[in-house]
Amino acid sequence: MHMDYLHFNPVKHGWVTRVRDWPYSTFHRLVAMGVYAEDWGGGDGDLGYLPE
Repeated sequence: MHMDYLHFNPVKHGWVTRVRDWPYSTFHRLVAMGVYAEDWGGGDGDLGYLPE
């Protein structure tokens, strides 16, 4: 859950609309490893995961 929170922060603060759009994230490495789906955390109008 900590990683979910960290990866979603740029979306939460309005810097990007999708998690995958933040270039400085470890999210990209974890997608390549199969930990996250590339569309996790939003995309195409669906925000997907919204941490509290």
